[in-house]
Amino acid sequence: MTQSTRRRWWKESVVYQIYPRSFKDSDGDGIGDLKGITEKLDYLEELGVDVIWLSPVYQSPNDDNGYDISDYRAIMDEFGTMADWEELLEAVHRRGMKLVMDLVVNHTSDEHAWFVASRSSKDSPYRDYYWWRPGSDGKEPNNWESMFSGSAWEYDETTDEYFLHLFSKKQPDLNWENPRLRREIYEMMTWWLDKGIDGFRMDVINFISKVPKLPDAPDPEGKGYVSGADFFMNGPRIHEFLQEMNREVLHRYDIMTVGEMPGVTPEEARLYTGEARNELNMVFQFEHMDLDSGPGGKWDVKPMKLTDLKRTMTRWQKGLEGCGWNSLYWNNHDQPRIVSRWGDDGEHRVVSAKMLATCLHLMQGTPYIYQGEELGMTNVQFDSIEDYRDIETMNMYREKVEKEGVDPTEVMRSIHKKSRDNARTPMQWDDSANGGFTSGTPWIRVNPNYPEINAAQAVKDPDSVFHYYRRLIQLRKKYPIMVYGIYDLILEDHEQIYAYTRSFKGEQWLVICNFSGEEADFQMPAEVEMTRQELIIANLEVDPTENISSFTLKPYEARVYQIR
Repeated sequence: MTQSTRRRWWKESVVYQIYPRSFKDSDGDGIGDLKGITEKLDYLEELGVDVIWLSPVYQSPNDDNGYDISDYRAIMDEFGTMADWEELLEAVHRRGMKLVMDLVVNHTSDEHAWFVASRSSKDSPYRDYYWWRPGSDGKEPNNWESMFSGSAWEYDETTDEYFLHLFSKKQPDLNWENPRLRREIYEMMTWWLDKGIDGFRMDVINFISKVPKLPDAPDPEGKGYVSGADFFMNGPRIHEFLQEMNREVLHRYDIMTVGEMPGVTPEEARLYTGEARNELNMVFQFEHMDLDSGPGGKWDVKPMKLTDLKRTMTRWQKGLEGCGWNSLYWNNHDQPRIVSRWGDDGEHRVVSAKMLATCLHLMQGTPYIYQGEELGMTNVQFDSIEDYRDIETMNMYREKVEKEGVDPTEVMRSIHKKSRDNARTPMQWDDSANGGFTSGTPWIRVNPNYPEINAAQAVKDPDSVFHYYRRLIQLRKKYPIMVYGIYDLILEDHEQIYAYTRSFKGEQWLVICNFSGEEADFQMPAEVEMTRQELIIANLEVDPTENISSFTLKPYEARVYQIR
């Protein structure tokens, strides 16, 4: 039995990510909260998901929407109380679902007690909990660029030194070289697990090991600030730290762990997820998320080529086959809405949303659904930068418009396609004011299309995106081939059709997805043997007697057949 066929509950599960600020507001202050999530658990139970992953709900000044934590053992006031959280956990477990918390331990808030003490004096016992360095000739200790633009260093006059922040200047990086810090983190993790949670999603966890000397990054073009990723991504002690974390904490609980890991390769992911190595269950990788980024990075938007997507997804499917485990996602709180990105959020919104779901959920790995994805929620196109709330988006706009003199209209075009706020507009519950999200003023505007796209409408309509997701989840519970079957790509060079097979214990399924708004001709490859033809699921009406060795797919059509 290979690692990929060994049964584990987290392989057979479907995960639903909640971004609490935007999910459901119970008290009218315009901000989603824990009681709002508890209110909507019946909806998630009807959808059929097994695990809820909660983006951070810890105490935070909210510089980066909760990913800047000031107290790991307290709940953010805006979200409610610890009693509200405990009530949510109990209600989740009562419905047979599990709850996974976000773990953010690459950095804290600058308002965390550790950092307050650390910055107070060079002699503080907490000084080495963070990365402090003196400058040189009024310049930063090195030339690393922050993920949110500008220098990754901030000068602090109290001790006349700089501290490292790979993200916002209010998110100082923790120094994992310090064993005392690591012990405190493991104690905090144990505290949450003993409260009954079912695992952790670990934020940028492959950043925690830095090359200790923090050297300058190569800058052949003389940009000034450049990515230092080679010195902190998958760093020198990362496996040592994760194995220690597993030894000290994780192995004692039957939980799910997934590490967010920008820049990870399938070869590295085999090390992170190999069961014998005792690190994590799975990783989030980003290769497929960069396929519509041009040479200028995320905001330099280019069309995605389907052949590139097939190559990337297949590299990961085959790369972890038998020796690791994939996480499957199109959306999360940091990514634009997939139906607007690689589907068609106009005429073919419903059909293309179903096609994208089919393509992903039939692969090997644990599928993740991001709130609203199951409704076919779309990107938003606010006219003004004033309507956006995301720190990354606002920093980029200022940089491009004010410093580089780029036309604001051009910058807004990139924001409409790639801003993280596309995923963060409030969940659209019904067609009442603000989509039923809040009775007050929402912290960020609701997408104006909520009267047409909302949960109340979708639950009532048996042909909705919601009910299609339900069917996919039900199929996963019924057929082991969906979880454990081997993936093999076919029609590798076809520019419209993504097709592959899944094989398990003598059974074989064929998945065919048209990624284009045009009709596409499917021709069964000679290497695929077909002894039967039973339709498992499709996103459009299909004649069950149609000969599938050669046929024409409608725009964004998807079909899954049992063929052996």
